[in-house]
Amino acid sequence: MAEAREHTFTGAGGGEIVVREWPREQPRFVALLVHGYGEHIGRYEHVADLLVAHGAAVYGPDHMGHGKSAGERVLIEDYEAVVTDVHTVAGRARADHPDVPVVLIGHSMGGLIATRYAQRYGRELAALVLSGPLVGSWAALDALLALPEMPDVPIDPTALSRDPAVGEAYAADPLVWHGRFKRPTLEAIRRAFATIGAGGDLGRLPVLWMHGDADRIVPITGTRPGIEAIRGTDLTEIVYPGAEHEIFNETNKDEVLTDTLRFIDRALTTTA
Repeated sequence: MAEAREHTFTGAGGGEIVVREWPREQPRFVALLVHGYGEHIGRYEHVADLLVAHGAAVYGPDHMGHGKSAGERVLIEDYEAVVTDVHTVAGRARADHPDVPVVLIGHSMGGLIATRYAQRYGRELAALVLSGPLVGSWAALDALLALPEMPDVPIDPTALSRDPAVGEAYAADPLVWHGRFKRPTLEAIRRAFATIGAGGDLGRLPVLWMHGDADRIVPITGTRPGIEAIRGTDLTEIVYPGAEHEIFNETNKDEVLTDTLRFIDRALTTTA
């Protein structure tokens, strides 16, 4: 397991943001990991280990209201502020490793954040990797916001992966949010969809979009129009038959991670 350390900074929302770093001397590239809703960056330890072994220095924050970072749990009222926080982490990484290419990897809600980041700061990136990204439309969003009160229904752990151990670990993780959705966060997601929709395509930035075709949390049918709206000239799409939402934790995760590394290598060669 790769060495890890933590540091903090004051986020755009005013609270303390905790960043985990998996260092590597003289890295070939920097990988920024952007986690999803209700979870935390510690769930990506195995992804970071693989990236470090492949030549990366890896950084990833817990978003405001998530994991070890400050703030009311899962309350995000402005995703632009979260993007700014990720950019602050990128600035730390660039200061640590000047002139080293940066690859951004976002899962689910982290895919929404990463997509918007690429619209704002794409010229600073060598590549973008999106795993089950929450972009385009999301049927659950409209259904939940139509209700007078948020139901006390958390994310279903059995919908994360075909591996039951993944859901069991998620359900037992004290840093994971196991409560109901919060209306301001959902309203902020809706605004972020509109902002991304109006934000333009990603030009020549190499983008990898990966999705499980059995994803019940962020169905691929809602994501596809969002990808089409932001796609530039270099999009690679991989759909995994039978895979659920967390493809980095799926029964075929070795295949997914190999595809990710292969794409990163190609992108680094292209942008060198």
